[in-house]
Amino acid sequence: MLPSMPARARSASTVVLLVRHAVTPTTGKVLPGRARGLHLSDEGRRQAEGAARRLAALPRIAAVYSSPLERARETAAAIGRARGLAVRIERGLLESDIGAWTGAAIKRLARRPEWVVVQRHPAGFRFPGGESFVEMQGRVDAAVRRLVARHRGRTIVAVSHADPIRVLLAHVLGVPLDLFQRIMIAPASISAVAFRSDGATVLTMNSVNGDVAALVRR
Repeated sequence: MLPSMPARARSASTVVLLVRHAVTPTTGKVLPGRARGLHLSDEGRRQAEGAARRLAALPRIAAVYSSPLERARETAAAIGRARGLAVRIERGLLESDIGAWTGAAIKRLARRPEWVVVQRHPAGFRFPGGESFVEMQGRVDAAVRRLVARHRGRTIVAVSHADPIRVLLAHVLGVPLDLFQRIMIAPASISAVAFRSDGATVLTMNSVNGDVAALVRR
């Protein structure tokens, strides 16, 4: 079971549950970036329903937000249905703009010299024709902070993608951006951050099973 927060800390917190979208037919094989038309696989739909069941145990969810991409929206839709909530689109939760690398096979990209930079010094890398990791981190952090300001003292869900979630968690933890690749975020996993006026606390990362409700129990 995941540990719960002290009651006083919970009452002063806005909890953001960060959910990575479930698997697609190309997960782990291709970098789709912001390409449209990529949907969840059968396994992905099962994963999304599993995440929805875990989140259904929460006493309250004020809103469900999603990246505009289909794979995220479909994951968020399963969560929204379980709670009777419409999914709200937040562009700040988008996947990184990987420019010319969009749709490329990971095996092919791994042979490029730039791949070493992405893994070891991402803070100094910009995708050709796309955005940098620094820009992505700033974008995602700003989006989540907007949502926190909109739902102070509540619990919300934000469905996004692996790298946006990882760079946000790195920022909250004070981990240098060059080390964010050490954070693992699995498909359909749940991470939780409590935002308060005096800072933020990471409650859990990459949770794929267990009692999420214990984190925000009132």
